[in-house]
Amino acid sequence: MGFVRAAVFASIVAIGGAAYIYRDDVIREVGPHIGMGTAAKTAEAQASPAAGAQPQGRRGRVNPGGAVPVVVMPVTRDAMPVVVDAVGTVQSIASVQIKPRMDSQIMKVNIEEGALVKEGDILFELDARTLKAQLGQIDAQIRKDQAQVAQARRDLQRNEELLSKNAGTVVQRDNAGTALKAAEAQLEADEAAKASVQTLLTFTEIRAPVSGRIGSIANKAGAVVRTGDNSATSTLATINQIDPIYVTFAIPQIILPDLRAAMAKGPVTVTAIIDDTKKQSGEMAFIENTVDPNTGTVTAKARIGNANELLWPGQFVKVEIVLGIESDAISVPASAVQLGSQGPFVFVIKDGVAELRQVVVKRTQDGRAVIGKGVENGEQVVVDGQLRLVQGASVTIRPPTVDPNRPAAPPRG
Repeated sequence: MGFVRAAVFASIVAIGGAAYIYRDDVIREVGPHIGMGTAAKTAEAQASPAAGAQPQGRRGRVNPGGAVPVVVMPVTRDAMPVVVDAVGTVQSIASVQIKPRMDSQIMKVNIEEGALVKEGDILFELDARTLKAQLGQIDAQIRKDQAQVAQARRDLQRNEELLSKNAGTVVQRDNAGTALKAAEAQLEADEAAKASVQTLLTFTEIRAPVSGRIGSIANKAGAVVRTGDNSATSTLATINQIDPIYVTFAIPQIILPDLRAAMAKGPVTVTAIIDDTKKQSGEMAFIENTVDPNTGTVTAKARIGNANELLWPGQFVKVEIVLGIESDAISVPASAVQLGSQGPFVFVIKDGVAELRQVVVKRTQDGRAVIGKGVENGEQVVVDGQLRLVQGASVTIRPPTVDPNRPAAPPRG
């Protein structure tokens, strides 16, 4: 019985060994055609010290196919503006709702919807007939008052003469004086009533309080308007001042000291940008007196000339605030800056070899990255072809196919 078990075990071992040998033969013959063994090769490559030394997303073999073709551009030192970017909203300096100041009927509308109006233009004319009739009555009453005042003065003068000749009494003279004062008071009251009616008459001509662009007109000729009406049609129209105009935006509180310092030195230029061809510049006009504790930002406004009406109330625009000029700014094309596990870096080419340099990016503007640390003026940096580069790779320089100074997409890691 023991002999049988030993024989069976020996047979199993022999079969297993033969199967293993057959497996290796199959891998050697078929593996290259079906990709077997790739995982082992990948694991071997990842375990190499050279691969681990590269930034995340840049690992690979050094020059697997020879020198890597790249495009390079020089590091430059130039005067560059210090620019802060923000998103702003266009806002009218004055937005005035036109409402009636008296109950009346609209007799005439002198403007079209959307028209450009000037301060003082007559927009609406209300029914003034009743007020003009009242003004006529008051004018007649004033003429009567003036006649009574003149008569009272003559009576007073006559009584004074009689009293001086002992032909009159003191009572008569005093009564004449009182009558004169009463007549003068009545005249003043009627003149005040006339002024009141004249003021009401000015309300029948509704004029533009500011220059600007008028909106939709809610009421037409023949409509009755009332001062106590709170409905949507109680506003006859709205005028938005267009030129100049405000652009309102929020800036981080960390920028506030630099902005205030720049404003103390002189006007701070602010540019509202719709797109690359549509820009409008003005000056900083206002900074809010408190920082929003919820967002850590402070509201600011720029006053911008808008004679061409490029900016429109409610419009969103990109805002650039120029805080000053950095006279010796070191910069590279923004496309040269890549992002690795240790932060931004560039590849510097020297004697045909790529050197990875960590850099400090101060800001990016107009397709250029301003570098605070990491490269020197005149050095050559790679702006295209970085994906195949590693530390110490050999390179060949090729001409650019696109403008390397164009604004780049965010760095890829």
